[in-house]
Amino acid sequence: MDLGGAQPDVVMDGTDQGFMQDVIETSQTTPVIVDFWAPWCGPCKTLGPMLEKHVRAAKGKVRMVKINIDQHPAVAGQLRVQSIPAVFAFAGGRPVDGFMGAVPESQIKSFVERLQGAGGGDAGLEELLALGEESLSIGDMGGAAAVACSGVAAGHRRGRTESRHSYVRRTGPSTRF
Repeated sequence: MDLGGAQPDVVMDGTDQGFMQDVIETSQTTPVIVDFWAPWCGPCKTLGPMLEKHVRAAKGKVRMVKINIDQHPAVAGQLRVQSIPAVFAFAGGRPVDGFMGAVPESQIKSFVERLQGAGGGDAGLEELLALGEESLSIGDMGGAAAVACSGVAAGHRRGRTESRHSYVRRTGPSTRF
């Protein structure tokens, strides 16, 4: 996909079969946002273009993979996506942040900036990676995904970070993907 020369494939359509390469492997070097959506989802039609806009504005520091859950339901099922839109951020091969539902554009911009470490280095990304590592260290892959959607989103909405850590400890291990 040509996005104006310097940023090929910054935003792409994904599949269940290509998830490992497009998301897990790519996120080892560049954060990847995964947007789970469907053509019949009204909020997805609003959220998707806003996400794309801010990912493109990051000029390659963040990538985006859009997965139509009607055509490719397996990964969404593994991540326990129960409603859409659902957005996960992956870094280092792991889910590190995310949210469900439509959010204001200002929150989308903030979300993308945190992933690219804008305005102060990689401090935000380091915190997100630490949270993902904590979940994974207790063998809780499902919990890492749940934290990305529930605990982290709630903590960010309230401007609190402690809820992310307490959520992992409170929920304990869950079913692995």
